[in-house]
Amino acid sequence: MSDHLSIGRRGEEIAQAYVRKHCTILHTNWKAGRKELDIIAVQKGVVYFIEVKTRSSARFGWPETAVNYKKQEHIQLVAAAYLERFDLHPPAIRFDIIAITFTGDDYELMHLRDVF
Repeated sequence: MSDHLSIGRRGEEIAQAYVRKHCTILHTNWKAGRKELDIIAVQKGVVYFIEVKTRSSARFGWPETAVNYKKQEHIQLVAAAYLERFDLHPPAIRFDIIAITFTGDDYELMHLRDVF
């Protein structure tokens, strides 16, 4: 596995452990066509669609900046497909970003809530 992929996978594992402390995870890496939702979780009826972005450093920018308008559009389309597929009609949905930046063996996790 390439270093880039292993950093991304490690970031997703950290994010999943974090989310499990607060919500029930319904699915991870759920796909509709070629698009994917990293984490889908629920708490008190609200469905959370969470995009995880990981960087090995902030040298090329913060991870959350990679979730641009086009990426947001893709996430929203896949979220709609997910809700339709499972015939879900939650009282609310939310789109979050979990940004993880590694600094050597340590990391910083930032949870951006209801961002788009």
